[in-house]
Amino acid sequence: MNEPTLFGDAGAGDGSPGPEGAAAVGRGAHLQPDSSRGADPPLAARMRPRALSEFVGQRRLLGDGGPLRLMLEGGALSSLILWGPPGSGKTTLARLLALRVDAAFVAFSAVTEGVARVREIIAEARQRVAATGRATILFCDEIHRFNKAQQDAFLPHVEEGLVFLVGATTENPSFEVIRPLLSRAPVFVLEPLSAKELTGILGRALEDERGLGRSPEGAGAGVLKWIAERADGDARRALGVLERAHDLAGPHHAISMDHARQAAQHRFSHFDKGGEEHYNTISALHKAIRGSDPDAALYWLARMLGGGQDPLYIARRLVRMASEDIGLADPRALATALAGRDAFRFLGSPEGELCLAEVVVYLAAAPKSNRLYRAWTAATRAARKTPGAPVPRHLRNAPTGLMKQLGYGAGYQYDPDAPGGVAAQSYLPTELDGARFYHPGAAGDERDIAARLERFAALRARAGSGGKRDPEKPEPPSPTPSSRGQAGEARGGAQHAEA
Repeated sequence: MNEPTLFGDAGAGDGSPGPEGAAAVGRGAHLQPDSSRGADPPLAARMRPRALSEFVGQRRLLGDGGPLRLMLEGGALSSLILWGPPGSGKTTLARLLALRVDAAFVAFSAVTEGVARVREIIAEARQRVAATGRATILFCDEIHRFNKAQQDAFLPHVEEGLVFLVGATTENPSFEVIRPLLSRAPVFVLEPLSAKELTGILGRALEDERGLGRSPEGAGAGVLKWIAERADGDARRALGVLERAHDLAGPHHAISMDHARQAAQHRFSHFDKGGEEHYNTISALHKAIRGSDPDAALYWLARMLGGGQDPLYIARRLVRMASEDIGLADPRALATALAGRDAFRFLGSPEGELCLAEVVVYLAAAPKSNRLYRAWTAATRAARKTPGAPVPRHLRNAPTGLMKQLGYGAGYQYDPDAPGGVAAQSYLPTELDGARFYHPGAAGDERDIAARLERFAALRARAGSGGKRDPEKPEPPSPTPSSRGQAGEARGGAQHAEA
């Protein structure tokens, strides 16, 4: 087996053999460009690999010891899912797999066809295996476009082994493919092609007669590398730019850098507002802020805004980051994030984007602490474990005579009148007495918070052990419900009791 190389994936409608033509694809044959599109199909279709030896890239899958290579060398094929970005070679790889194992290849697009077509393909596969014994590879392009009920249509036939399903998707199968299919069809991840691999593909296209080899003028120095670097790993895009640049140059002229720039036009951000890249990119922004790297944080913010992400979504996430990753180490972070949100609402784009950039840099440069986040997590966990724990009687409000007779509020100590403003009493249910959720760290303002809480704990412990009051200070009057905050509580409690 020659060293595998791969490129150029195309949709099911641009050159895949149909159910009849699939039978002609046999061992040792070569895949031919689609002739249904006229005498001169696009360069990417003309240059599609005809044999596994022409494949470029994906060495992790097809190199020595690679899982797909081992599968092919063993002569056995199973259902599988090919997950990768556009132009990484999913369709081409599926067709070459069929060629290698001498199976009929039937292409199907989840964008333009439905379950009725799946039933037709299954019936043809049953007839084929009865008549010739040949297996069928059912290639489902854009399988993520099928809903869960439609994907269920594949299950019994994959389970039976009547067809080998090869699904292609640009979306994360974890979210887009039903679990029963994933358990029967392992996922193989295709990576974007490197600039070096794309440069080799472009060079072959200039030399091969199937491509632009009939025009010997070629390209100027550095042109192919420039195109490859701006294709973002997409072979189809790279070949499309090369073909347009060749047309701009005209006959008998080499492709110049100006031709390439005109052909490439705007280079869009690799960002999908509703897909996995949305989550990957916001995750990168969050981690850059958490890691105190303002430069990386600004970069990912620019990527998201350039890709069309809703700025207010980013603003909401920044507010969350201010509490989760900075918390009380710098309480101003939350106020800054909220101010940035409001400023963007006031200014709009593009002026307001600078306000979001200011928030990003502030958060990245702020001292970090997740102690508040961890405290809240611990408190919610404790609340879930003790949902029926009664409120201690001394903490209960007593707006009626009956409640007072039952002991509601009895023994409550009004903290402002206690030495140091801290009374010796517990504020948690009995089951959680002594529990501690918030442990302030040593970063930023939490140093001061930790010192205050330690002082409060010492005062509470001293009061609980019968410590003597400072003789210089007069004995404070005993609190009464009418004058010690309970008046307000009584009003709320009375409303509660009436309700």
